[in-house]
Amino acid sequence: MAKKVKLDKDLCISCGVCNAVCPSLFDWDDDGKLKALVEEVPADLEDAAAEAEASCPTGAITVE
Repeated sequence: MAKKVKLDKDLCISCGVCNAVCPSLFDWDDDGKLKALVEEVPADLEDAAAEAEASCPTGAITVE
């Protein structure tokens, strides 16, 4: 089963760690907050998505 990215924009502080770790999955929205570029994480990016989740200082990213 494919993993999905869930974001909590209220927790996002726009630090940029997620973009640096996995620019294929994360970008900025018009408000300068985190947005996911895809809902389902491609198999080849699962490790990078997990690293972005673990690296987020506020816990704004969840990969399930």
